[in-house]
Amino acid sequence: MTSRPSPLLVRGAVLALAVVEGVLTTISEEDPYGIVPIAVAVLALLVLERRPLPAFLATLPAVLYPGAILPAIIGLYVVSSRHRDWWVPAGCGLLAAAGFVFPTAEFAPSIWNSYTLLGVIYFTMTALAPILLGQFLRSRRELALRLEEIKEAREHERRLDAEAILAKERNQLAREMHDVVSHQVSLIAVQAAALQVSTPDPDARLAAANVRQLSVNTLDELRHMVNLLRASGTPATELTPQPTLTDLERLIAGSAIDAQLVGTAPEGLEPTVQRAIYRTVQEALTNVRKHAPGAGATVEISHDDTDLTVTVTNTRPTRPHLALPSARHGLVGLHERAALLNGKLHTGPTADGGFQLRLILPLTAHG
Repeated sequence: MTSRPSPLLVRGAVLALAVVEGVLTTISEEDPYGIVPIAVAVLALLVLERRPLPAFLATLPAVLYPGAILPAIIGLYVVSSRHRDWWVPAGCGLLAAAGFVFPTAEFAPSIWNSYTLLGVIYFTMTALAPILLGQFLRSRRELALRLEEIKEAREHERRLDAEAILAKERNQLAREMHDVVSHQVSLIAVQAAALQVSTPDPDARLAAANVRQLSVNTLDELRHMVNLLRASGTPATELTPQPTLTDLERLIAGSAIDAQLVGTAPEGLEPTVQRAIYRTVQEALTNVRKHAPGAGATVEISHDDTDLTVTVTNTRPTRPHLALPSARHGLVGLHERAALLNGKLHTGPTADGGFQLRLILPLTAHG
């Protein structure tokens, strides 16, 4: 990677060239008074960055001496690179071109010839070149800043989008946990009430009453949390009954791809585990339909004494697909859902050009 020269080094080199040009011009012209405008033009380069327009105007008297045009050319470049209004560099260019032409051209009609015309064209192009270069570099600099702003805006939007996806997934998981916890706490409250009525032991009856009261308080807190979620913008439709493994075959049949279900899950899985399996298969089939047109898929459910494994494997696509942008937020949500259940999610390509998604959940904790 090549490093750019420092601005101080570039300015020093330019100033040195201008000094050399001024000395050579003074010697060739043999005019002792010519050193004054040339020296003013060289010194004007020192303040060119801070005051480009006045510094450029200070270089114009020096161009009346043929050969002392470098300070004016540098001034034209800086003025053009600093001003967006076209008339500023255009006016400066006309002044510089007139100054370039005046010392060398003869304007008497009797000697106006092609040589003089070529000189006018040459010096006009000499004045035009630094103007165009300055405009180009200014546009390039502004474009680079604009691209950087767009990049930062897109990165900010991507972060906000990812945070929104994760927040939605967490709200969904919290609501699902509410369903499960409220069911279990309700059973505890019912059994505690039955024990309170049936036991003859006063201590046991008091303990059962306390357990029942704590269960009722817990249910009230859970309902309050759900109400807060709904008030903060959670759609009411998210409180509808959630899918279970009994809905898996209908999901596969309606996926609009050639998919089949192999294997069965063990009986008595908790609702959260069933929902995790359903959402994982749903996201996997959506990705197949989206990124692998024409591919077939196999949903395999297997288990042993310790783990439940759900594997969704699709073949390679048979039709070309449009490369749609994807931030993989769906997979992020699945990874988080699996982690909350002490499980793991693995994804990756297969040897035959397909793709595989595998969810592993421990049965010891959830079965």
